[in-house]
Amino acid sequence: GVEGIQSKVRRERMAHISLAAPVAHIWFLKSLPSKIGALLDLSLKELERVLYFESHIVVESERPDIPVGTLMSDEAYDKNREQFGDKFGVDIGAEAIYLMLKRLDLDALSVELRGEMLKTRSEAKRKKLGKRLRVIEAFRDSGNQPEWMILRVIPVLPPDLRPLVPLDGGRFATSDLNDLYRRVINRNNRLKKLKELDAPDIIIRNEKRMLQEAVDVLFDNGRRGRVATGPNKRPLKSLSDMLKGKQGRFRQNLLGKRVDYSGRSVIVVGPELRLHQCGLPKRMAIELFKPFIYNKLEEKGLVTTIKSAKKMVEKEAPEVWDALDEVVREHPVLLNRAPTLHRLGIQAFEPILIEGKAIQLHPLVCVAYNADFDGDQMAVHVPLSVEAQTEARVLMMSTNNLLSPAHGEPIIIATQDIVLGIYYMTRDRLNAKGEGKIFGSKEEVLLAWEAGVVHLQARIKARIRGELTETTVGRAILSDILPEEMSFSVINKTMRKKDLAVLINESYRIAGAKKTVILADRLKDMGYRFATLAGISVGINHMMVPVRKEEILEMAQKEVAEVQHQYSEGLITDGEQ
Repeated sequence: GVEGIQSKVRRERMAHISLAAPVAHIWFLKSLPSKIGALLDLSLKELERVLYFESHIVVESERPDIPVGTLMSDEAYDKNREQFGDKFGVDIGAEAIYLMLKRLDLDALSVELRGEMLKTRSEAKRKKLGKRLRVIEAFRDSGNQPEWMILRVIPVLPPDLRPLVPLDGGRFATSDLNDLYRRVINRNNRLKKLKELDAPDIIIRNEKRMLQEAVDVLFDNGRRGRVATGPNKRPLKSLSDMLKGKQGRFRQNLLGKRVDYSGRSVIVVGPELRLHQCGLPKRMAIELFKPFIYNKLEEKGLVTTIKSAKKMVEKEAPEVWDALDEVVREHPVLLNRAPTLHRLGIQAFEPILIEGKAIQLHPLVCVAYNADFDGDQMAVHVPLSVEAQTEARVLMMSTNNLLSPAHGEPIIIATQDIVLGIYYMTRDRLNAKGEGKIFGSKEEVLLAWEAGVVHLQARIKARIRGELTETTVGRAILSDILPEEMSFSVINKTMRKKDLAVLINESYRIAGAKKTVILADRLKDMGYRFATLAGISVGINHMMVPVRKEEILEMAQKEVAEVQHQYSEGLITDGEQ
């Protein structure tokens, strides 16, 4: 009888082809450095001559002038056989390589190569020995046997992964793999038959070579020799082609999965957000968090079935918005901006529900995302399981990614208007209103500034952190946001962009991540506030034209005219011109 079972096993159950002769695996033969070549100390060309039945190789020898591993053509073999009889033994094809790999003692070889490396003075030789040693150590560590690089059995992909689809008109469309497997099976069966018939050695050798080539094409078409093509002259897609490249299994299907519970929208700046927050449009959130909303409505006893929950959400009843608020609270979402070039291209944030249709992004994470607000779009993903949410919170939260993985310096640094605002408030101005006044505390300074008694950039003396310090009004106000572990001298100067980066860096090293996040957010708020109060805008009049511009252009034009004149007179060639 036939086993009755679910059809899904057609995607899982593999078959195999037992080969009539062993063949070498092309990945271990051709990938650089050749793993088989490294173990046997043979070049790729020498290996190919043996495997494709062009040369014999000495596998055992009693004569020092014919060492193991020597290659011989048919003529050389006949000549040596006459001269030395059976003092040496040769073999050909994958069987010979299998025999040599099986006889290797990796432990002894490892010790021998280490000794040679210590003795040798030649840098090139040391490099070569190092390559061999690396392969040997990899085999020793993994516990794999070298002879396993020679195949006696080939696995066959489950049938559902290489389908045969009937087309209109009675024809079939088939996966390329079926053609490649068929070639291997046909050649394998032919070799078996020839062996049974005791065919001449030269015919069997040729058939073994063809079997080796068929297996090579199955694993990696075009890696060696001619590319195998289908009926329409298109190269057949081998197993390697299914794995490698942009359309391969890894990049297309494993790393580039399409996911549910994701959305995409234009980004705008969210200056009032905290560093761990992002603004998520309500309509987007209700779609993204649907399953959680259904669950919450059921939990509250407002609905009894999923169907009624769906209806309630579609009607957008007031209870739905309440449920959404509860669901979104403390449930991080992932924001991704393409192209994701480093790990900070995807970060986690706590969503804040907002009106409108654009996602709001915190200004300080723009550097990490390389984002700007000229129409950039970002994708939102919802981590579903508790584990995924925990991972997002612990590993991917923007507040846990203050440092760049590339250089270890902070990547949450002030830019644009924040830099302008902080620069404006920390620079000093001569003879500004209130210059030379002395204050007992930074609170007094703030009151005096708010009352209009002193200018923001006036030089004053104030008691800050218990010391009377020469500073400016703006710097005294800025000192209010500095972590207590840090010295006031860090900000008691005109703060430019680089100084702000140093401030964040030192804060991270001295005060820790938590206080640095608070500092960064307060710097952002203060920067925006004082940039607004400064009322600075860049106009066309700020673009100063150098006085000598006309003179420089005139000189250059004269030079060009001179060269053209010389060319037209035939004094210089086209190349010299």
